Amino acid sequence: MSQQVPSDSSNSKISLATLQDKKDCSDPIVAVTAYDYPTARVADAAGVDLILVGDSLAMVVLGYENTLPVTMDEMLHHCRAVARGSKRAFMTGDMPFLSYQVDVSEAVRNAGRFLSDAGMDSVKLEGGRRMASTVRAIVEAGIPVMGHIGLTPQAIHQLGGFRVQGRSSNTARALLDDAIALEKAGCFAIVLEAVPGRVATLISEWLNVPTIGIGAGSGCDGQVLVSNDLLGLFDRFTPRFVKKYSNLRVEMLNAFERYRDEVGRRDFPGAEHTFGIPDDEWQTFIDSLEDLRPSGKHS
Repeated sequence: MSQQVPSDSSNSKISLATLQDKKDCSDPIVAVTAYDYPTARVADAAGVDLILVGDSLAMVVLGYENTLPVTMDEMLHHCRAVARGSKRAFMTGDMPFLSYQVDVSEAVRNAGRFLSDAGMDSVKLEGGRRMASTVRAIVEAGIPVMGHIGLTPQAIHQLGGFRVQGRSSNTARALLDDAIALEKAGCFAIVLEAVPGRVATLISEWLNVPTIGIGAGSGCDGQVLVSNDLLGLFDRFTPRFVKKYSNLRVEMLNAFERYRDEVGRRDFPGAEHTFGIPDDEWQTFIDSLEDLRPSGKHS
């Protein structure tokens, strides 16, 4: 039977223990991505449990075709902005491509920068069993790690594109083995992306740490979506698993068009948007211009 964990509607900081207490309970982890200060503030105000500064910013903020080009400096820059905006949510920074795959000591050093330089509470990295030793080293350095298996965008060329993972018995078993390896290595939670619902549910039931799904059905211990997707800001493509809760791109377009039209008609700025100057000061100013006026002009 699922235990009941009360929703934390206070302003107190969400801790790692709070997230782990949500394992197998009726109060799932609610996670969204954020890449800037205002979005982080809104996510906090909405009571979101976890903010992921995802490397998805490469596509939805910086305009790259995939997540591979985003750099450590770019990730840290956006993490700092989010950390300034969020005071309640647990924050996770996404380690970018090649920041942890090449060398374990470099991976630990880069992971540490997300906490010491950018104010994050934890890091996320992609990969299953092959990344277990790296995860273990980062965790042993005192840095909480979130795992990520299934569709791992940093491996899209190896996977053949953005494809659902775990649709055969062999690949489903491989995902379970990956999840178990990450849990044993010390991950506090694992993202399951683009995985069949039944497979994700089984993996969730098998593990002792929370799973967070994105395109993995409702059987996970939490859900995450890219904020720009759920807000309807990113129009290049929409994954099947995304639900748009708003269409802010249309709202922004309407606002920009209205602004363009009002400026064109000189309806904006109006008197209510304009600063004044007292009449006596204005007249003194005008009188002071007399010596600047050439003869016969501006009379």
